[in-house]
Amino acid sequence: MKAYQIQTLDNGIRVIHQPVNNSKIIHCGFVLDIGSRDEKPHQVGIAHFWEHMAFKGTRKRKAFHILNRLDAVGGELNAYTTKEKIFFHASVLDQYVEKAFDLLVDITFESIFPEKQIEKERQVILEEMSMYYDSPEDAIQDQFDEVIFKDHPLGNNILGDQESLKKFKRSDFIDFLQENLDTSRIVFSIVGDLSENKLNRLINKYLKPIPAQKRSRTRVPFSEYKPQQLHVKREVTQAQCAIGTTAYPIHHPKRLPFFMLVNILGGPGMNTRLNMALREKYGFVYAIDAGYHPFSDTALFSIFFGTDSNQLNKSIRLVKKELKKLQDIRLGTLQLHVAKEQLMGQLAMAEENNMSFMLMLGRSLLDKDKIESLDELFDQIRNIEAGDLQEVANEIWPEERLSLLTYQS
Repeated sequence: MKAYQIQTLDNGIRVIHQPVNNSKIIHCGFVLDIGSRDEKPHQVGIAHFWEHMAFKGTRKRKAFHILNRLDAVGGELNAYTTKEKIFFHASVLDQYVEKAFDLLVDITFESIFPEKQIEKERQVILEEMSMYYDSPEDAIQDQFDEVIFKDHPLGNNILGDQESLKKFKRSDFIDFLQENLDTSRIVFSIVGDLSENKLNRLINKYLKPIPAQKRSRTRVPFSEYKPQQLHVKREVTQAQCAIGTTAYPIHHPKRLPFFMLVNILGGPGMNTRLNMALREKYGFVYAIDAGYHPFSDTALFSIFFGTDSNQLNKSIRLVKKELKKLQDIRLGTLQLHVAKEQLMGQLAMAEENNMSFMLMLGRSLLDKDKIESLDELFDQIRNIEAGDLQEVANEIWPEERLSLLTYQS
């Protein structure tokens, strides 16, 4: 694989291209440094609502023409919103890449937010909210954000709430973009077999004409974490549980050791500490996962699982026991070696998914102003010592720092 190429355009947008040979598919998209945490109290849910409205009409296309443009040639157009980012992206056969560039620029920068479409999409999002609420394993993840971050914007549901959604008008979307859209905080990422000449032609035609926009937005930092315990009575056939706390932000030097530690505890492998303890040994759970989601100034560490109500308290004790083991017992030489090899293998396989890789490149360039190669990451992982893992376990996982949320009938 050839090295990636980065350009910074006069309007501030950065373009990163990772050439990939022997693939007929090109993945490309905008990553914007705007998310639900950038909403003011009266705007809760508008970032995600904007993501929906981007598909509902631009200065030159109606909703049908947007949705049909790439689908008609077997391509895909999609978007999603997180706490700190919005993604608009497409995947197409290489011969249709210009259609993708044209359409992505159109929906990202030329939306007109038709009032009739706002009313229609408002109902769609309310149905989306109901769908997630009716799924306890999804609902508990949203509510756990509130438990950890409380009244801070990071604690708000990305979808918003019914009260705020019902108030949004066309002017609210325009105001939100004027407050937050900064072209110097946007990356256009491409992964695929695209010649330099063709790429530059597309950049000159579609990306360079985008007007420069500069904003002096400052995110409200999160600092006041207080552990909480909340037990919610809900009609569920299986008790749901969330355990977690805050952790290291994106730029923290201990971020990678903690990421590795979380992978040992409850990553995607079947041999994780939590899976072995709760599923393989006792059969208490079908699935149990640990996650680490770093933000610019803090992070969320979380464990989610479902179990029979009669086994909930014992399952919670087993989870805390595994956390305590990693605090008290340093990994042996062989355990550390296996953990490193497993993490490096998972990272390498993740890079094989070109669409996810494209989005990761854009996100990494925004967050870190650089791209770490696999070799660089592997070197950092190899230099992690058992003492580093034990140190972060003791900093993040003391029982008094843990918050708990349960759903039970």
